[in-house]
Amino acid sequence: MQTDKLNCRPWPLTVQHMAYSLLAAVAAVSLLAASPAVAGMYRWVDGNGRVHYGDTLPPTYQQSGAAEMSKQGNIIKRTQSEAERRAQAEREAEQKRIQDEQQKQAQLDRALTQTYTTEAEIDLARDRALENYKLMIRGAEIRASAVDANLVDLRTRIANIQKAGRKVGPGLQEQLDQAVRESEELKRTVQKNQNAMVQVREKYEADKLRFRELTGK
Repeated sequence: MQTDKLNCRPWPLTVQHMAYSLLAAVAAVSLLAASPAVAGMYRWVDGNGRVHYGDTLPPTYQQSGAAEMSKQGNIIKRTQSEAERRAQAEREAEQKRIQDEQQKQAQLDRALTQTYTTEAEIDLARDRALENYKLMIRGAEIRASAVDANLVDLRTRIANIQKAGRKVGPGLQEQLDQAVRESEELKRTVQKNQNAMVQVREKYEADKLRFRELTGK
């Protein structure tokens, strides 16, 4: 029988051993290829303060947050708790609000410096805006004077009728009621436009201050 002189083993046994080794290696490679990657571990704390480890994170603890760890015990990923996610969402919303306000202010600043070249021009624009409200107030006051005079006349007539012991007719009473309503509406109109004038003055005064800051004038 032919032998392997180097190892002093029969040749067929050597070939058989090599075949078995090759098959084992192929099987091992196939097993590794078919096996999923080894996942990391999770660490979480229950309601009693006990620390737990596992390959998967229980759904109950996904709301309270957990740490994903490698097999060596190193934290590779941290799952935020529901409170942390909510806080982060609030921070992001606040940052967006601030950014939006800054963008809006930048647009207003550009419009301000492109519209006016001096503070005197701002004062002129303010006066033009106030003039419209002044006209509306003046018109309402003129009409109110006429309505008030009519009210005096109507009340005098009604008082004389009642003094004479007669009944006030529905038409006369309706005239009085209508005049009262119109007088009250005119007063509201005057007050509304006066308030608007205050807002206009405040707005243009703020524009002047901002213009001064932007231009250094």
